[in-house]
Amino acid sequence: MNEIKVGCCGFPKGKKKYFDQFELVEIQQTFYRPPFTGSAQKWREEIPEDFEFSLKAWQEITHLPSSPTYRKAGLEIPAGKEGNYGFFKPTEEVFEAWGKTRDIAQVLKAKIIVFQCPAKLAPSTQNIKNMRYFLTDIDRGDSIFVWEPGGKWSGNVVVPLCEDLDLVHCVDHLESKAAYSKPKYFRLHGGRVYRRQYSDDEVARLRELSNGEAYVLFNNMSMYGDALRFRQLIQSGR
Repeated sequence: MNEIKVGCCGFPKGKKKYFDQFELVEIQQTFYRPPFTGSAQKWREEIPEDFEFSLKAWQEITHLPSSPTYRKAGLEIPAGKEGNYGFFKPTEEVFEAWGKTRDIAQVLKAKIIVFQCPAKLAPSTQNIKNMRYFLTDIDRGDSIFVWEPGGKWSGNVVVPLCEDLDLVHCVDHLESKAAYSKPKYFRLHGGRVYRRQYSDDEVARLRELSNGEAYVLFNNMSMYGDALRFRQLIQSGR
């Protein structure tokens, strides 16, 4: 298969305008606080059948309650239960978070689920053990699991984990190379503060790196314009 799919991480424009321009979006809301299934069903019904959703797994699976993203989402964790969340811990709370993530993915017919991990999730023996237990215990169905490590994970750790757990290693491919990726799944962050607009040369280089089956998601401040330029470059056949 030789197909490059382009979209944004979230909706930088109104949904109708976005749906007119792209055929792919990565849903961000599911990371902060999953929507009601009725809302997800409405999204699915609003757009063409061939439009593709991917989505981020709920942060209660990957992030600790001390993360500022919990506060941003307004999540209230019961007192004394803080240690039961995040880092793929084999707890009832984490598995419930997976259940809600899975339910939304099924409603949206999203085959790709992204596990974006924080920098604090280091490649310790315990964290790796938790990952292996969680990702082999859950019912993933036909889902493709994309894993974006946030800390310093070496290739000799990433590759066997991806092979054993059937994971796609996600990177910003203009910054680093994926250690294990089939299909390719790139998230372009625009630097550390998300503000950088990609140059024409960078967009052209990204086109060269995206040969084969690839998902290219822009996640920077100028994501809409950058994604449009990249999509137009692909459509031009250059």
